[in-house]
Amino acid sequence: MKNALITGITGQDGAYLARLLLDKGYQVFGTYRRLSTPNFWRLQYLGIFDRIHLIPADMVDAASIISAVNISQPDEIYHLAAQSFVGASFAQPVSAGDITGLGVARILEAIRESSREIKFYQASTSELYGNGNSPPQSETTPFNPCSPYSAAKLYGYWLTVIYRQAYGIFACNGILFNHESPVRGLDFVTRKISNSVAKIALGLQDRVALGNLEARRDWGYAPEYVESMWLMLQQPRPDDYVIATGETHSVRDFAQKAFAAAGLDWEEHVDVDQKFLRLLDVECLQGDPSKAKRLLGWEPAVKFDDLVDIMVKEDMHRWQRCLAGEAFPWDAPSYPSDARILTRAIGE
Repeated sequence: MKNALITGITGQDGAYLARLLLDKGYQVFGTYRRLSTPNFWRLQYLGIFDRIHLIPADMVDAASIISAVNISQPDEIYHLAAQSFVGASFAQPVSAGDITGLGVARILEAIRESSREIKFYQASTSELYGNGNSPPQSETTPFNPCSPYSAAKLYGYWLTVIYRQAYGIFACNGILFNHESPVRGLDFVTRKISNSVAKIALGLQDRVALGNLEARRDWGYAPEYVESMWLMLQQPRPDDYVIATGETHSVRDFAQKAFAAAGLDWEEHVDVDQKFLRLLDVECLQGDPSKAKRLLGWEPAVKFDDLVDIMVKEDMHRWQRCLAGEAFPWDAPSYPSDARILTRAIGE
């Protein structure tokens, strides 16, 4: 039996990856950051919480990372933990650098000093490409980060390459383009839309405020994308891979499809609010997954329309269960309206 250590196991990708590895017979360990209120709802929602070995650790605390490696004795480490919301990185750039960037260094050092042969997966991101690159973007497209988040991820990307080349560590970068699901965080525009559509359809709210409707992204289905992470670590040699659908759609497209899935006209319920515009936005991200298809045998099955439909239907179903008085692990009822969350000075 193989041991796997997943950092950030409580997030969307961590939860889906944990389920995948459990199904493959792994013993799964996961790090989580101690909070006053636990955040295990995704693991509970997927029905795997009781099968995970949880280890408290923090990406800014090297000692806790070393302890997690010693406790789990992993054959594979999947590093997914990060300050992963691009917008928040502008408000907290130092924290983004320490957690998302230097956190990679702390884990790679723990691997380097370990006596075990440990394979390492680094969760890189399409945000590395930024603006100025004609789509589609591949493994050879130059990077041009446009946020503190993507700058921190760039550090982690190159550090992974350096440790692979300098120390012979089996280390891979997965350059994953946007991937969504019903357990995506409510800070992300796709889940914000699907959750709002469900509430509007059920009469719980009337409108939703969004930012840049013209931003275009390559959106895929998260449960499929985590399989690519595992595939990378099963190859005879380490390498870096773009994981994407090869298609691009705008936020406007997503909103239109989501409201249509509930029989609603999006234009009657969507407002554009300057608050939700990024200080520096990326115009278009579209990945070229041909290398992953050729070498990993990976390609997406769930396309854009199906993804939107899956997310809206699941949020509708959960709100209906909630209104019927059913209790189950879920984030939406306790999430504050993002209209009440200030990230800049009023009037700025």
